[in-house]
Amino acid sequence: MMFPERIRIYLSQIFYIFLVITGWMVFILPAGAQKVTKVNIENANILRLDKKSGKSVRRLAGNVILRQDSTYFYCDTAELDESNNVHAVGKIHITYSDSVHLYGDYLNYFGNTRTAILDSNVVLVDPRATLYTDHLEYDRNMGTAYYFTGGRIVDNENVLTSKIGKYYTNRYDFLFKDSVVAVNPDYTMYADSLIYNTESEIVFIVGPTNIYGEKDHIYSEKGWYDTKDDRSELSKNSVITHEAQIMKADWIYYDRGTEYGKALGNVWIKDTVQNVILEGGISEFFRNEKHSYITDSARAILIDDPDSLFMHADSFMMVMDSADQARFIFAYHKMKFYRSDMQGMCDSLVYKVNDSLIAMLGNPVIWSGENQITSDSVWMHISDNQVDSMVMYNMAFIISKDSANTFNQIKGKQMRAYFFENELYKIKVFGNAETVYYIREDNNELIGINSSVSSDMVIIVNEDQIREIIYLTMPDAILYPENEFPAEKEFLKDFKWIEDQRPKNKESIFTWN
Repeated sequence: MMFPERIRIYLSQIFYIFLVITGWMVFILPAGAQKVTKVNIENANILRLDKKSGKSVRRLAGNVILRQDSTYFYCDTAELDESNNVHAVGKIHITYSDSVHLYGDYLNYFGNTRTAILDSNVVLVDPRATLYTDHLEYDRNMGTAYYFTGGRIVDNENVLTSKIGKYYTNRYDFLFKDSVVAVNPDYTMYADSLIYNTESEIVFIVGPTNIYGEKDHIYSEKGWYDTKDDRSELSKNSVITHEAQIMKADWIYYDRGTEYGKALGNVWIKDTVQNVILEGGISEFFRNEKHSYITDSARAILIDDPDSLFMHADSFMMVMDSADQARFIFAYHKMKFYRSDMQGMCDSLVYKVNDSLIAMLGNPVIWSGENQITSDSVWMHISDNQVDSMVMYNMAFIISKDSANTFNQIKGKQMRAYFFENELYKIKVFGNAETVYYIREDNNELIGINSSVSSDMVIIVNEDQIREIIYLTMPDAILYPENEFPAEKEFLKDFKWIEDQRPKNKESIFTWN
């Protein structure tokens, strides 16, 4: 992903993040020692020589102006001693390089080290931002301002407050620590530590951080947030909550303006209203267009305590409604699902969430108890997170293997299966209905083999066994003794038993033979 130039520049300043983590009182001096220059008196209405602690002191009052190099000091009264130190009171104003202005009520300035300490009503103003605090220590050598009694930074649209802060005026970098709060018209941010560049208006996240918007909540422990363009990149323990949607991932990029996002690594998305979870390695979401997708070891979970349905496919797509809740879930290619009482597979699947309707397309197979169900397409109606009924179109086929390893078979042009507590109890067959049914005593002794053909029939099932066949039209039915049953009738046309494909647990949905 390409980043704006300003982001690349300030990402290279990762060294300053180290300052946040290891200590805020670190001041690094330039390699070459600064040449000591004198603090000069430019103006004063009154000047008096005096002694203080055995040192000569010049006391100044009225329109006092002092200068050291290009830095000017304005105040009401001041003392300048022979050690090149200034103590000033009243309407303090310091200008540095025509870009930095410092204000306060009290000043102690040490000319040899070029450091200033200001107290009471302290304000620092530069072209990018304004800092307000009650105590500030300013180092001219590094161009750094430091406070530890609480401060507030204001720029074009952002207000940032913290108990401790350090500002690099040459690079426009603010380092904040302890009770950090950033307020913007679009969000409020809370953190223990932050770095903020007033030129790029980018916040660098260096610890646990919460960002609250009108509809969004972002949490992360590492990354950056572009307050100007309303974009973010998050790369540690990151979570984005948008109304009913929750997303977690190793790496997340999010553009609030276009409502586009991308996530990589251990992606986890949950719709809390519909109780649906999507997982995978790669995801993109287009909130304005109301859809998202997830791929790379993708898995969907339809939550149902205590027995959820686990589904795998190459890719999943979620389509949201106007309230940003899941409306459709599409599973593309090599889909398998597992639930303890039902399993299935097909090429593609569509889940219409609001109507609780699932369509399985492309060689669908469903296993329920001892029954294997196949068709050209299967439509399942869900009620209270359980299968209520199922419609199979074109070449519908139900096979069950009994205790004697023989196969009971039902085939028809169309079938409707009915379930109670996810157990099959009735089947209606419409058009070209055919059956092969092994009739047994309770002790499993074979009575005979029923082979029938009818236009329509109803089949009653109990404990995965056919208990009764009701023919709706006159059937062509024969009950064969076992030794007279024709071998060519043992399997109906298009018989296919694929028990080896059946997922045995939620992990085996990732296996496709």
